[in-house]
Amino acid sequence: MHFYAGLLIAPVLFLAAATGLLYAGSWQAERILYSHELTVDRVGEAAVPLSTQVKAAKAAEPQGKVVGVWPAPEADATTRVIMEAPGLAEGETRTVFVDPYTAEVRGQLTTSGDALPLRAWLSEFHASLQLGEFGRNYSELAASWLWIVALGGLALWIGRRRSRKALLVVPDRKATGRRKTLSWHGSIGLWAAVGLVGLSATGLTWSKYAGENIGQLQDRLGGATLALSATLDPGAGASDGGGEHAGHIMPDGTEMTMPMPATDIGVDKAVAAARAAGVTESLRVTLPAKGKGYVVKEADKTLPVHLDSVAVDPADGRIMDELRFADYPLLAQLTRFGIDLHMGLTFGIANQLALAALAVAVMFLIVWGYRMWWMRRPTKDRALSVGRAQPRGAWRRLPVTVLLPFAAVTVVVGWFVPLLGLSLLAFLVVDGALGFATRRRAPKAA
Repeated sequence: MHFYAGLLIAPVLFLAAATGLLYAGSWQAERILYSHELTVDRVGEAAVPLSTQVKAAKAAEPQGKVVGVWPAPEADATTRVIMEAPGLAEGETRTVFVDPYTAEVRGQLTTSGDALPLRAWLSEFHASLQLGEFGRNYSELAASWLWIVALGGLALWIGRRRSRKALLVVPDRKATGRRKTLSWHGSIGLWAAVGLVGLSATGLTWSKYAGENIGQLQDRLGGATLALSATLDPGAGASDGGGEHAGHIMPDGTEMTMPMPATDIGVDKAVAAARAAGVTESLRVTLPAKGKGYVVKEADKTLPVHLDSVAVDPADGRIMDELRFADYPLLAQLTRFGIDLHMGLTFGIANQLALAALAVAVMFLIVWGYRMWWMRRPTKDRALSVGRAQPRGAWRRLPVTVLLPFAAVTVVVGWFVPLLGLSLLAFLVVDGALGFATRRRAPKAA
């Protein structure tokens, strides 16, 4: 499994590692490339009201509709005013960067979530090679096989006989030829194995096919992420046009739309109410839509995380609902930590450097693997050839008591991780065809 997966899936893994390396560096590149938009020239004594900053952003982008405000998370950072604007692709927003001390507009960028253009492009490149939904199959295929390649290699390396135990964790500097390459391949793979399995598991959580199965399993195990309710009371403080029937099904079968609130305390008072409720770090404010109140969330994902959120009534500043990260089910918390580690958020630049090191390790492991395969090639019979395959018949040598459970587990895993199962089935078909052809040629050669 390690040999064939490494041989046939390695190009996909190499591509995923290379694009992942670019993404790991995008966080720091973003700070440099967009430093004018992200930072202020001079830190002032006090920030002007958020409403004033929103007004300045609206003047700079009059066609945009303000849907959110991200107050400056640090003293030298700008405030982000998030807008929906015509001409944007799905998932994109127009972000206006405002100096919180002077309300000066520092710039405008098309963003995707919290990602600025460079990181947004590299993120999509890593996930789909910029090929849309079809391209996502490549990254899911890589994540599906990465853990098998890593664990298989780990088992093979630990099981090897060696003269000194130290050679398990460090390369053998006295070795030459293929043994030297194997020593580097094995020892570096040992150090990287845990990280590679983690990247595989977290990458699968938001994949298309396996991700859906993982989400369903997580829900059944009681690990679903909790949701904050920001829905307004239909009969409280509503403007004309809805009354007590707003948001309900009428006798003729039509659904009345929830009206906008008659009064709005404004974003400054909403943020003040959230801060009073303990939501204080790296705030992201979603402005009220029809039938909804303010949603104020924390977005500080570095340890210790601050991910609490509250819903604020726009009529009077009352806290309608609150959601604390401590109240998340353990499985949901672990999923959040895993995804943030995969994205390089949890430990900041140290996290990003670790991801870059893992990406470089994968690329070297693949190059060393192909080199070992090349060095095993027969050189006397033919000028051009490739390395020998693993000996056939491994399954036939297994006792039935081992083979049947192994086959059952393989089927279950292949169903749960569909691209793994389909590609493995394709490998088996090809392998079977090659074996059949070999047996047909054997009598003729004899």
